[in-house]
Amino acid sequence: MVEWRMPGVVLSARPFGEGDLVVHALTEELGLHAGLVHGGGSKRNRVDYEIGNRLDFSWAARLNEHLGSYRTDLINAPAAGIMHDADRLAGLASLCALIDTALPEREPAPGLFAALNLWLDQISESHWAPLLVRIELGLLEVLGFGLDLSSCAVTGESDNLTHVSPRTGRAVSATAAEPYLDRLLPLPGFLLGGKSAGDADILAGLRLSGYFLERRVFNVHNWTMPPQRALLLQRMQRRIDEASA
Repeated sequence: MVEWRMPGVVLSARPFGEGDLVVHALTEELGLHAGLVHGGGSKRNRVDYEIGNRLDFSWAARLNEHLGSYRTDLINAPAAGIMHDADRLAGLASLCALIDTALPEREPAPGLFAALNLWLDQISESHWAPLLVRIELGLLEVLGFGLDLSSCAVTGESDNLTHVSPRTGRAVSATAAEPYLDRLLPLPGFLLGGKSAGDADILAGLRLSGYFLERRVFNVHNWTMPPQRALLLQRMQRRIDEASA
């Protein structure tokens, strides 16, 4: 019998058979890990397995490669405080779906685990959306496709970086970008530190990270981007449209 116990964050919970759930959780030591929760789909228990919930997971299986079973205790439910906020809920659904789909199973991702927990702690704060974009870029880095925003790919200068090359994932300065604006991706200033982020900046950041997630991760595996992320983009665009109306 193989067993372990550690805290984790629920990324997804899908029905399995009569009243059971297959729960995917992000843990610090084992990364993305799945397990069967007997009776987890019942009306009384289902609320514990909402996405974003922090649980104390106990997992056991006869062999390590088996799906295994979870026993859990609820630690807290960060989403309970944002049930009135459709934008934050869309952000939570999108981020959990991205990690659940893109992250390889059972590979440690302590940095991503820490970042997700930090975001959950601050999900009610005003900077929830810029931080979400940073975590998406962090997911790219964990997967081996991190962007290089430290200096211009053409001139080597570290100032006035305004775009990103879709081919190399490297930053480009305003001067070097000028002849190729129609081929480059906008780089919102908040990703370089020290600048506030408006809704248009956040949308640009989501499009930037989404471009590389789709082409370097999802398309390679013939996956489609989660519909939850498309909904998040729609909500951010709606915020911009409403503000300009």
